[in-house]
Amino acid sequence: MTSIYDAELLLVDDNPDLLRLLCEQLSGAGYHHIRTAATCAAARAAFDAAPPHLMVLDINLPDGDGFSLFRALRAKADVPALFLSARDADADRLFGLGLGADDYLTKPFLMQELLLRVQHILQRVYRTELARGASQQLTLGDRIVQLNDALVQLPDGSALPLTATELALLRKLAENRGHIVTYDALCEAVWGADYYGCENSLNVHIRHLREKLEPLPGRPQFLRTVRGIGYKLAGEVRS
Repeated sequence: MTSIYDAELLLVDDNPDLLRLLCEQLSGAGYHHIRTAATCAAARAAFDAAPPHLMVLDINLPDGDGFSLFRALRAKADVPALFLSARDADADRLFGLGLGADDYLTKPFLMQELLLRVQHILQRVYRTELARGASQQLTLGDRIVQLNDALVQLPDGSALPLTATELALLRKLAENRGHIVTYDALCEAVWGADYYGCENSLNVHIRHLREKLEPLPGRPQFLRTVRGIGYKLAGEVRS
């Protein structure tokens, strides 16, 4: 998996309207490998066919409960899980987390919150795999970026070195290529959790990156600004 958007998601809920909405929102966010199940039996069959990268599980199901289903599936493969439940009692939430679930979200919930929780679980659990996927080469027009060597190879055979900050930014963008990476996510990837007030510095480093990556830095083709949100990297990753 070279991007969180390559992840296989298994959604288990007996509410068809909610399942449909979840699929629409996750697909709209960039996830395209989504399977659904409305019962414990269907979830087991889907899991046995191919374990997903993440399970999103309802607790109240017609032929069992999500807690028991989670234990049964987790015994087969160590797959992260996010519980969705109308049960808002602390005891239920603590029980689910105590079983080893990665998160617990109470219904009703904000869809954007669910998308963020899914994103954070995938980024945390598969950090090493994502880093390996990004540790390849980026082809950006007639320029090739060797991420492992922190070099940008130019058409004339010369190469431009990337600074540590430029490399960290480019790795984060490459992990999410084709998708928007917010200003906050980029700042945190480079400067850590205490990044407050770094947006001006971020913009300076992005400008320097464009000078190395783009034939016409003032009219970027590959490192694109999504105004008011962040940046998006277009380009092909090759092994």
